[in-house]
Amino acid sequence: MAEIEIYKKSPGEFDLGQRRARRSMRSQVIMFSLMIFLTLTSFTIVIASNADVIGFSKYYVIPVIMLFAAVQVGLQLYYFMHMQEKGHGIAAMFMFTGALLAFLIVLTFVTIVWWN
Repeated sequence: MAEIEIYKKSPGEFDLGQRRARRSMRSQVIMFSLMIFLTLTSFTIVIASNADVIGFSKYYVIPVIMLFAAVQVGLQLYYFMHMQEKGHGIAAMFMFTGALLAFLIVLTFVTIVWWN
């Protein structure tokens, strides 16, 4: 059988762990609240556009919704996938490089279609 080693934390280590957990939970709740706010704002903008409110044309609504979506994706990857923690640098690099390449490929094809 495998031997089990039990390590007892000192009061200082225990307090440090609790502070880090509290800080992490606070940032998770703040980010979740921001996601809810962005989602509600997006729905409000779309509803205002469909109700023909002055100033909410499709030329305003579509870029704003896309911007909110991009911000939400970035924040969700960074916070909810724990990319802000140490040791996730390589995974984050590959994810963001893939996102950049995907954006550049879409931009390239859109540019080719528009010029022809």
